[in-house]
Amino acid sequence: MNFEEQRQVHKLFEGDLNPIELCENLSILYNVPIIPGKTLLFFDEVQACIPAISSLRFFYEKYPELHVIAAGSLLEFALAEIPSFGVGRIRSLFVYPLSFDEFLTAIGESQLLTAKRKATFKKPLPEPIHQKLLNHVKRFLILGGMPEVIASFVQNGNINSCGQVLDDLITSLKADFAKYKGQVPFLRISEVFDSVVRQAGGKFVYTKAATETSHRQIKEALDLLIMSGLVIPVTHTAANGLPLGAEANPKQRKMLLLDTGIFQRLLGLNISDILFEDNFDAINKGAIAEQFVGLELLKSFSCYRQENLYFWHREAKSSSAEVDYVIQQNENIVPIEVKSGKKGSMQSLFLFLEEKKKNALVGARFSLENYSSYENIQVFPLYAVSEFAAR
Repeated sequence: MNFEEQRQVHKLFEGDLNPIELCENLSILYNVPIIPGKTLLFFDEVQACIPAISSLRFFYEKYPELHVIAAGSLLEFALAEIPSFGVGRIRSLFVYPLSFDEFLTAIGESQLLTAKRKATFKKPLPEPIHQKLLNHVKRFLILGGMPEVIASFVQNGNINSCGQVLDDLITSLKADFAKYKGQVPFLRISEVFDSVVRQAGGKFVYTKAATETSHRQIKEALDLLIMSGLVIPVTHTAANGLPLGAEANPKQRKMLLLDTGIFQRLLGLNISDILFEDNFDAINKGAIAEQFVGLELLKSFSCYRQENLYFWHREAKSSSAEVDYVIQQNENIVPIEVKSGKKGSMQSLFLFLEEKKKNALVGARFSLENYSSYENIQVFPLYAVSEFAAR
């Protein structure tokens, strides 16, 4: 049932939240029997009916043999209105747009995906297959991973027509800003959202977001966008030890958009430049490649917990340095640099590894190159983020 579309069902949740009685009434209303072990009860857009969210704990406690899923947008805002969410009784899954591996599956490239997963430093993919994967990465940067966009591409194979689907999604996302207006003005959220796109690739500067707005309002708007999942922060860490969050500085953050397709569409990038260039430096200074790697890292983590992304930088008169991402792998810290082409120095990576040599033994670079290595830095092709994360 869809709680936004089918408003009459709300009244069933206004009284007692006895799950067996609820199911009896739902069966009558929809003329569908609800049978444990055979029926999946799916509450869609559940944020529109707060009592339905509260009922989930009682389904767990009193009707555990029935399978129940609840899904919705802006759930964090709805949960703030509930005194108790049923700790220990409800499992949350954090869902992102499709990953690059899922994209390959969707377009029927299962053999290519298998070959990608088998590639190693000792046995990299042959050049024609490597190039084929890079071409698919470029398409994925343009399309992004929103399911409706990928479904359209699978159906008609036309990247240009998928642009209209992206435009429709962007319009819907921005229309949703009106749902936050009780906390921050609609136009303020829209301004900050657009500023996140413009400032991609660098540290987010509040004064660039809205010139005639207080720092507090900008921060509130940004926090709402982060809470909604539309914007993903990458926080600075000193990275002197584990956990990385112990030395995080939330005042210094870069911001990612939830999807590269939406990102490139909002920026108005020339898709032919992405498809046919072998160097993304000219394309918004490579920010789209950095966005892609960060999002792929998030998608590779467990869906049962919300992970944080970190970066590192050092500002000095003689030598400024920045590492795009810093992650923990087992007991080690791994710095990650994203290069938008096939060449480029790795001074920041070498500097980080020298400064943090007690905790960081190996660095990683993602680029358009095939698998290779330079001293204690391993180079991964841009399409191999999931393979890196699996290690």
